[in-house]
Amino acid sequence: MNTTDTTQEIQVVARTHVVVLGAGYAGAMAANRLRRNPAVAVTVVNPQPFFVQRIRLHQFVSGTGDPLVGFDDVLADDIRVVVDTATRIDAGARRVHLASGAHLDYDHLIYAIGTRHRTPEIPGAEHALFIADWASAQRIRERVEGLGAHEMITVVGGGLTGIEVAAELAERGHAVRLVGGRGIASSVGERARSATEKQLIRLGVDVVDTGRVVEIGERTVTVDIDGERNVLPSAATILATGFEAPELAADSGLATDEIGRLRTDATLAGIDDDRIVGAGDAVVVEGMPLRMSCQAAEPLGAQAAEAVLARIAGEQPNPVDQGFVAQCASIGRRSATLQFTRRDDSPARAVVTGRLAAWTKELVCRGTVWNIRHEATHPGAFRWFRGGDLTTTTEPALR
Repeated sequence: MNTTDTTQEIQVVARTHVVVLGAGYAGAMAANRLRRNPAVAVTVVNPQPFFVQRIRLHQFVSGTGDPLVGFDDVLADDIRVVVDTATRIDAGARRVHLASGAHLDYDHLIYAIGTRHRTPEIPGAEHALFIADWASAQRIRERVEGLGAHEMITVVGGGLTGIEVAAELAERGHAVRLVGGRGIASSVGERARSATEKQLIRLGVDVVDTGRVVEIGERTVTVDIDGERNVLPSAATILATGFEAPELAADSGLATDEIGRLRTDATLAGIDDDRIVGAGDAVVVEGMPLRMSCQAAEPLGAQAAEAVLARIAGEQPNPVDQGFVAQCASIGRRSATLQFTRRDDSPARAVVTGRLAAWTKELVCRGTVWNIRHEATHPGAFRWFRGGDLTTTTEPALR
């Protein structure tokens, strides 16, 4: 008599584990999009237990807006969040070491830790405040709230971030000086630049267009204007002069550029290890300079997730394909400058200013969060502008 063995072998298929370092615009987008493959388990590591809208930090420091969004509102329910900071990546062991002493093993890693302020070589820079992340924004707000009505605040840096901080504080009644260094709004066209400066002056900002800060004291700044050094009062000095990546990649022995960003190839794979994929401000893509911005970060996050999913499926990831559409700076709550751009981020002719631009800027800010939230419930839904010939280097800005 033939017998049939009815015992079935039970196979446990381990899920592919992807660790995402950072839950900003790039990291949060990547984490949600990875869920296109239900066999992928996603762990996000972030220093704070919430999502920070970096493009609203200037509102927070002036008390006109809240940049915080709970992870339960922007990340899918099945994404594990670890509130901690990565201190070292052991690429050989596929392990991330954390500040708490714990570690996470991964099959693939998405590196999206963002950037921080870069301290300029200005004597006395230790007396200044920086506008780059949640912790630095809190320090600025505390200082500003303790100032008298007529005490001068100096904002150093004429890029979009410096403009927005100066305008927001001035609109709230503070005395504000904006020192441009290399000029005000140099990344936009002449018409947009002129409109921006006029709006700043209308708010009462003392615009020192090409002045250069050469020293910072506890309550002073020394500004060089056409070779003449002027010591000016400054109860609080805020630096918006540039950004760099944290040391994590460099300390882990990974290839970085001169400001510490992880170097990747055109598919976002790390130069040293294709199981490490980069996204957002903390990476530099081979042959493709991208302005630091949420406009670049969210598409990079989506493409980083697609690259990981392709490798899991045994396929070759596609090269990065994205372009820009505009640069926008709010000038207080009731005005803004919207400079439309070509796909390579160079200024186009079209410019919108005033209330319409402010309304548009607010829609854009809300839209960045909506994009991530929508991706949480509809993985793969996010779309972005493509086809940019991004061969020119642009000044980093928090936009």
